[in-house]
Amino acid sequence: MLTQPQADKLADAWLQAWNSRDLAQIMEHYADAIEFRSPFIVKLMDIADGSLRGKPALAAYFAQGLAKFPELHFTLLQVLPGVGSVTLLYRSVNDLLAAETMEIDAAGKICRVMAHYCDPAAAARGASLES
Repeated sequence: MLTQPQADKLADAWLQAWNSRDLAQIMEHYADAIEFRSPFIVKLMDIADGSLRGKPALAAYFAQGLAKFPELHFTLLQVLPGVGSVTLLYRSVNDLLAAETMEIDAAGKICRVMAHYCDPAAAARGASLES
C-alpha cells in the first residue's frame, strides 16, 4: 500500500515535471510498458478506444498535448493513495477537473493510467466534454 507521504512525493514530482513542460522529465515517471487511457487520446490522436501502450506512443501523445495547449498548467487538489496505486485530483487544461488513477509498478514507475475529466461549469448545466 502507498502511504500518504509516498503518494504526496510522487504527486509533487509528477506535477513539477508537467508544469515545467519538460517532456523528458515527464516521461521519467512512466514505465516502458505503460498503458494509458484518456478521453483526450480520442480527441487529440483520433484513437477510438482512447488507449495507448508503450512509452514511445505516450511520449508522442504528450508532445502533441504540450504543443496544442501552450498554457497547460496543473494545480493539484488532492492525493489519494491506494494499494499499489494513487489517484490525483487536479485542475487541468481549460480548467477541467481531472482525476488520474495511476498504478505503480515494483520499480516505482507509473505502469497504468485511467484519466477522467469533467468541466464543472458544463456539468452544472448538464453538458458533457463532447458538447
